[in-house]
Amino acid sequence: MERELKKPGRITSIDMLRGLVMMLMLVDHVRERIFIHHPVLDPMDLNATEPSLFFTRSSAHFCAPIFVFLTGLSAWLYSHPANREPRSASSFLLKRGLFLILLEVTVINLSWYGVYQTLFLQVIWAIGLSMIALSLISKLPRWCIGVLGFAIVFGHNALSYINFEPGENGYALWTVLHDRGYLIADGALKIKVSYPVLPWIGVISLGYFAGKLYQYTLEAQKRHRYLITIGSLSLLALVVLRSFNIYGETEAWVKHDNSLLTIMDFFNYTKYPPSLDFILLTIGISMFLLFLFEKINPKAWLGQILKTYGSAPMFFYIFHLYVLLLIYKICVAAYGNNQGDTFGVDYVWQVWLIAFALFALLYYPTHKFAAFKKQSSSRLIKYF
Repeated sequence: MERELKKPGRITSIDMLRGLVMMLMLVDHVRERIFIHHPVLDPMDLNATEPSLFFTRSSAHFCAPIFVFLTGLSAWLYSHPANREPRSASSFLLKRGLFLILLEVTVINLSWYGVYQTLFLQVIWAIGLSMIALSLISKLPRWCIGVLGFAIVFGHNALSYINFEPGENGYALWTVLHDRGYLIADGALKIKVSYPVLPWIGVISLGYFAGKLYQYTLEAQKRHRYLITIGSLSLLALVVLRSFNIYGETEAWVKHDNSLLTIMDFFNYTKYPPSLDFILLTIGISMFLLFLFEKINPKAWLGQILKTYGSAPMFFYIFHLYVLLLIYKICVAAYGNNQGDTFGVDYVWQVWLIAFALFALLYYPTHKFAAFKKQSSSRLIKYF
């Protein structure tokens, strides 16, 4: 692995982690397509959410924070290329952030329903805005970026008491930054912020700060120690804060007569915006995953599959959404709306089965695009 980091190119452990995120994301998007007749709240209502649905939804919690964190880490790698002089990432981050926002409001929004009913500003929007913010933040000294990231991630839960009603001064800005809601609730085109961006700016800043873990001069063993230490401290902080309901989550957990329900309550975290506990769990575990993926042979079947999906994430993201839209419309045409106003399956295991089938089906086109992307000199193609 050390030899791999000494030459320019992609870091396979990062790509494999992205690939795992793509897999979990696909499961959640299949759920949103064909199991939406069993909606989940944020945080989830344990009285109305069966364990299989709870843990299926919880697995998808890892997607956004890991992807945003790795985006920041990759920005540091871009600005510190192996065996070359450092360069500014500001222009790259700004242009890519704007491009992601453009994708969100056009092809990605269209992929959900096939028509424009409501413009949902979701994860790609949040990543795009976070990249734009990082394009400015990256001009600061690295220690300042780290302090700012920690302050936002650990401090934003203290802002939960701040609320603005629609029409009040500050409502639009606070909706974008911290409290999800409608920017425009009436008219031909409604606009809803689903991913408030402030905590994600903190996460991407921490990712940028952590980029030095992958500088080509750092020994692999030392990086492994750092990854395990960061992951352990994150999970330890989570256990302390959550066990005593000190801070970091909007709703306290309680002990139930049922042990499984108690576990579910302990790990029932807020995603919109992501609470401190939410981030500590997901980023903490991601550190261990980065360590473990360095131990996996990238040429073995598992490494090859995960690396392929992780090396063309935006292509896979857009492609799979339109495949799901097409499949859904075919099912509606063939079977009708069998779950009230929607088409859906009856069991959570069917969601996982369909997701795994799609994961296998979409491998070949993703592999072909990843190879094309690697050979292409187009900057636009590199964005995918």
